Amino acid sequence: MSETDDERAIAAQRLEQLRATAHPLRLRMLSLLTGASMSAAEIARELGVTQANASYHLRLLERAGLVRMVEEVKLRGGVARRFRHEGSSEPFAVAESTTTDEFADAHAHFTALLANAMRERGTRRVPGPSVNTDAELWVAPEVWRKIVEQVGEASALLHASAMPPRTEGTVPVSMTTALFRVTAAEGTAVGADGGAADTTGSDR
Repeated sequence: MSETDDERAIAAQRLEQLRATAHPLRLRMLSLLTGASMSAAEIARELGVTQANASYHLRLLERAGLVRMVEEVKLRGGVARRFRHEGSSEPFAVAESTTTDEFADAHAHFTALLANAMRERGTRRVPGPSVNTDAELWVAPEVWRKIVEQVGEASALLHASAMPPRTEGTVPVSMTTALFRVTAAEGTAVGADGGAADTTGSDR
């Protein structure tokens, strides 16, 4: 398989993963399965949904490669298959070259979903260490890459540190991030060096 085919396969997988996460229940399930291995029945009890609903969304996440079965536990009357999400920032990261309309639509939907999740979680906010950031700025490309990497590392640390729900000595927390480049606002354009080019007609 050529390099181009490899890149296409990776892009297709990331698009499928992005689509799979674009549902509020599936996002909650991924968070839940980051800290613990759980069956559909256990997920249903924790999130207050039906087992059939949990099973359906769990299959979609498994198909997209976002969760995997890690154990089978024998119970009365059957076997429980437990799944886990190997949490990191990677499932939500998209390569710089992926700029198709499909990715744009999926990202727009996912970003809207994150905004809704943040509003809901905001109603449960309690005092403690926190960070609030909103920015639309111009920075050098190398600075932006460093910022994306550092936020990705923080996300990976958070996921790696996740514990099963209600573990003694832990507290519930929330992290919602969406970092991406944008087009220049009206009146500016991106210059050849990546900086702002004046388009207002000024002759300075």
